[in-house]
Amino acid sequence: MLNPTAAEISLFLALLAGSLFLFWRSFGTVLRTILHSRPDPDFHLHPLGPRFKNFIWEVLLQGKVIKERPLPGLAHAFVFWGFLAFALVTIDHLAGGLGFRLVSQDHGFGRFYFYFAAAFAVAVIVSIVGLALRRFILRPRWLGQVSKESAVIAALIVTLMATYLAGLLWLPETSPAGRLNWWLHTLALLIFLPLIPKTKHLHLVLSPLTIFLERSGFSRIPPLAGDEDFGIDTGKDITRIVALQAYSCVECGRCTEHCPANNTGKLLDPKEVILGVRRYLRDHGANATEPIVGPYIPEEMLWQCTTCGACEYQCPVGIQHLPIIIGLRRGRVNTGKWEDSYGGKLFLNLERNGNALGFAAGERDKFIQKNELPLFDGSQDYCLWLGCMGSYDPRGREIILALVEVLKYLGISYGVLRKEKCTGDPVRRLGNDYLFTELAGFNSEQIKSSGAIKLISICPHCVRTIAEDWKEIGAQIEIEHHSEFLARNVGRLPADASAGTKTVFHDPCYLGRYRGLYDSPRKVVDRSQSIVEPARSRERSFCCGAGGGLVFLGEETGKRVNLERAEQLAATGAPVVGAACPFCNTMFRDALAQISSNPPQLLDVAQIAAASLPRR
Repeated sequence: MLNPTAAEISLFLALLAGSLFLFWRSFGTVLRTILHSRPDPDFHLHPLGPRFKNFIWEVLLQGKVIKERPLPGLAHAFVFWGFLAFALVTIDHLAGGLGFRLVSQDHGFGRFYFYFAAAFAVAVIVSIVGLALRRFILRPRWLGQVSKESAVIAALIVTLMATYLAGLLWLPETSPAGRLNWWLHTLALLIFLPLIPKTKHLHLVLSPLTIFLERSGFSRIPPLAGDEDFGIDTGKDITRIVALQAYSCVECGRCTEHCPANNTGKLLDPKEVILGVRRYLRDHGANATEPIVGPYIPEEMLWQCTTCGACEYQCPVGIQHLPIIIGLRRGRVNTGKWEDSYGGKLFLNLERNGNALGFAAGERDKFIQKNELPLFDGSQDYCLWLGCMGSYDPRGREIILALVEVLKYLGISYGVLRKEKCTGDPVRRLGNDYLFTELAGFNSEQIKSSGAIKLISICPHCVRTIAEDWKEIGAQIEIEHHSEFLARNVGRLPADASAGTKTVFHDPCYLGRYRGLYDSPRKVVDRSQSIVEPARSRERSFCCGAGGGLVFLGEETGKRVNLERAEQLAATGAPVVGAACPFCNTMFRDALAQISSNPPQLLDVAQIAAASLPRR
């Protein structure tokens, strides 16, 4: 505004002060809650390189937002870039309220910049209209209930852009209409500012920091901090990272859209878990002693999570759902508040027999002796980790023997451990830290005493647990999934005469999203068969339903997850379903038989590779 009167300057300063006061009154509470929460014991800021790289890709370039939802993502990106472009415009506008300008619109940089911002203003208006139509007219289920605050915020943003364009192109500030337009723009801005910390739009302020400070490693479970840390039970257990992430949720519903439990009619909604933590913090603040589970998050939700990681992979604002969900599970299990007959039986099986299936350890010994599997003595190339499924499950044993056949063909020596227990994967995900530590410690000692340096496993869950979770007890063990090994040596294997047989490959969650391996198993399959991709594959693969210990927890509510995925795979019409995880294998074995009297053949990548070998 040019040449404001003293009365106008006074009014402007009063409105600006009021807007800033209201903003800080709400935002200051959020900031204090985050800072007063418990420090994260395992958080390390360094190395900074990956953090800046991630910040540039996810925040500045909005790469993740656009990649996972191209059209809505691009609209959201233009709104974000528009806010950045308007930073100097807004500062200059506020300076105009005091009677001076920082940038002249009449020549040089100023003329270019203001018209550059005008282009973004048009893009923002178009994007907001498109996003509003999606939210209020199309209304995808995962967005949740229609929010009045979203309509208010959208109207304010459109008002800001429209009044800017009007002032730049048609209404000179010296005219009465131009002066009115300036005040309308100012009021929209000053109303918008204090609404930010009261709504989901707080992510505008917090999400860049959330993304920069997220824990390293996909779905990494943080260690407990001493003997008095039992997980997340009350407010005093909420850490700064958890609080920051809870306040950053934009409620976009991407996590809900891709959650296998939610997609099969179950109560679990990852978004509501995060919002439950946020509601708790708003009601009680940091370090409160009131319980979280029950009043704010239904307990049933926690035990429907397969820990597939789809929620965390999809989240555009850096929220790491699984450490929070597993933290809440810990809070129930480690304090004795979780009562479940199936869970109790699983824990008892692992305590007594050392395996999740409840078989006597002697059954493993019989399998080893019957098939003349050599014991690892330190001289072989690999230590073959059998795992619970490879030791006791009939189909898992078939996969082990197929892999052994390939190893022999390649002339690669191997041996198995004399004694081996469950890696602790299911109890780790279910929140029983004591039992996990006991199992991991026993196995770590067995591996150390055997002299094994390189391990190979048919189970992505074992690989993840040994390679990552065991670090918590100080174990640093090199292990790879058998699909990695097979892909590296696939050129030495003969091509199968059945080349051209269509195989639909299912990406296991713990091999794909957790380990980032998508091409290795496909390389093995593609050697002898033609790969068909299901509708949901690679990063968007749909879980088999076994993870997170759920394979041991009895019947599901709603539709079974494995049945939903089996239908997706069978819909491709491929006569063979390829897998690379013994848990996926056992889940699909039952589900495929349910959906068809003539189901597709189910094969692991090791079995597909072994089928190409010459028969003796």
